[in-house]
Amino acid sequence: MNSFRALVLEKQDEEVTAKVRTLRIDDLPEGDLLVKVAYSSVNYKDALACKTGSNIVRSYPFVPGIDLAGVVVSCENGRYRAGEEVLITGYGLGVSHYGGYSEYARVPSEWAVKLPEGLTMKAAMALGTAGFTAALSLYELERDGLRPDKGSMLVTGASGGVGSIAVAIASRLGYEVTASSGKADMGDYLLGLGATRVVSREEIVSQSSAPLGKQLWAGAIDCVGGKTLASIIASLNYGGAVAASGMTGGIDLPTSVYPFILRGVRLIGIDSVMADMEKRLRVWELLAGRYKLDKLDAMSEVIELEQVAAYTKRMLEGDSRKRMVVKI
Repeated sequence: MNSFRALVLEKQDEEVTAKVRTLRIDDLPEGDLLVKVAYSSVNYKDALACKTGSNIVRSYPFVPGIDLAGVVVSCENGRYRAGEEVLITGYGLGVSHYGGYSEYARVPSEWAVKLPEGLTMKAAMALGTAGFTAALSLYELERDGLRPDKGSMLVTGASGGVGSIAVAIASRLGYEVTASSGKADMGDYLLGLGATRVVSREEIVSQSSAPLGKQLWAGAIDCVGGKTLASIIASLNYGGAVAASGMTGGIDLPTSVYPFILRGVRLIGIDSVMADMEKRLRVWELLAGRYKLDKLDAMSEVIELEQVAAYTKRMLEGDSRKRMVVKI
């Protein structure tokens, strides 16, 4: 434990490089929980962190990785016992606080979630922040009253991490899911996850350019934002709701108040970074139970720490399909 491997970002002449280095425990930031990391995962934010000019990371050297699952080595306040398995997503992990691409991590104990019974550490990281966001989106929609018998569900950005897991979970629960993707070659994959049909992003946007369009969806999980989200809002059934977690389609929302006051629709913002602990525990329990997927192995691949930097470049180029679990 005196020395260990970690993927370290360094910045020189404005260029960011990512290489596996040897660190010591004293190099880790402050925290009352020390974890021996078993697995992490690769998310879009991780890819941006490794990219020159992204401004996700503000100080260097730095260890990225916004997810981790591992075994407790020590906990100063006694919240966790040595040997317990925990997972951590969100907060400052991998953004302002050294993250999961490291054999050891030291973090505030209040960030950790005890691994729920029914999930392995590997499965938890096949889900990671993306899976947690997808499950949180569905959880909020169901709290709002959405049920399979209310009508069809739309998932946009369905070929991404959040979208693909949302498709798989919703389909497993009996929802009739339409998956929308900007990648034309992902149709068979999304149908294999349980989608009833697959449509292009352009088709969703073109469905309604007016403030109110034809009522098509009882609920929606939107990972895109922009004009896509505006079109969804205009196409929701009376009393429908959309859970929004993405902005790859832009931050502007060209809509009006009509859908909200004439159809009573709701826009639910999804933040997986600072979600309160009570909600975190509930959602991870669902992912280990009612939302549990039997398709995680087919949806994910395992890579080594040394492969992360190369994979993040592929992700930024749009050349990524499955969830990448990083074996630490």
